[in-house]
Amino acid sequence: MVLFVLAFYMAFLFAPTELTMGHVQRIFYFHVSFAWVSFIAFFVTFAASIVYLKTRKRFWDIVAASSVELGIAFCCIILTTGPIWARPVWGAYWTWDPRLVTTLILLFIYSAYLMLRGAIDEETKRAKFSAVLGIIGFLDVPIVYRSVDWWSRTIHPNVIKKGNIALHPDMLMSLRVALLAVTLFYFFILFRRIRLEELRDEVKELRKKILKEY
Repeated sequence: MVLFVLAFYMAFLFAPTELTMGHVQRIFYFHVSFAWVSFIAFFVTFAASIVYLKTRKRFWDIVAASSVELGIAFCCIILTTGPIWARPVWGAYWTWDPRLVTTLILLFIYSAYLMLRGAIDEETKRAKFSAVLGIIGFLDVPIVYRSVDWWSRTIHPNVIKKGNIALHPDMLMSLRVALLAVTLFYFFILFRRIRLEELRDEVKELRKKILKEY
């Protein structure tokens, strides 16, 4: 919470106003932060899914599913803050820009992941099929990231060029604070979500024991 307060201060008061876009550009600090952390969330799902297929341990299925939920939430934030930023700059809330479209596809893929989990009751089969989709779905993440380089007809800004970030030092510092705040928020919620699912499993086991005894 302290980091978020600091991030808001730096984004709206400390960072200089962008000359071309004006104050609306300040959305950038959180828009980019949630975008990066959504990539982290889907990578965690990707890695946990691989480990699950190798070990068949329930814990890794929980990690993968929990991270997907957060990744989807962050994707929704991206696709909400992006149009708010785009309207005064591009003159439209939505354009069929490659990065926007690939991000929307990413949201659809992992929404399908949750739908798949909800459609299969058998735990092992659900975890196995979800793991496969979690791995395949991650292939869209590098496409989203490189879309502004691979497609020439794009108007989405690209501040990272050849490993360098083209930002004023105060803007860069504000972005780093916002990114740190969102990253820690993600891991905090992820650990809480994993623990919640573990408690649900414990409750299921207790119910089975009670039914056997009585």
